[in-house]
Amino acid sequence: MIDPSALETLKALLVGFAFAGLLASAFELFTTQRADFRLLQAGGLAAVASVPVVVFSAPFLILRNTVRGRRIEGRPIPFVMVASMIASVWSIFCGRVVLDLLHVLGS
Repeated sequence: MIDPSALETLKALLVGFAFAGLLASAFELFTTQRADFRLLQAGGLAAVASVPVVVFSAPFLILRNTVRGRRIEGRPIPFVMVASMIASVWSIFCGRVVLDLLHVLGS
């Protein structure tokens, strides 16, 4: 039997990655600009407005950049593993926020 807290963490991980991919894809669809960490370098109001997009789509962005870097630049496997762990932890936190927000809005 799976521990309920482990199940909640797994649910947060999956929701976090799904929401990150959805948000990054929606951003790219509506702005015709690729979602990236460089959005924060725009300065001014554009950078401030892009903070929530970058924060919540970060797990997707990290993994996309990591896989691309491994394929194109040949980055070492330990680098890919560390980046994947960072993206997973970030995804758990973002997923927990999304799940809590859905719980509050659904009540």
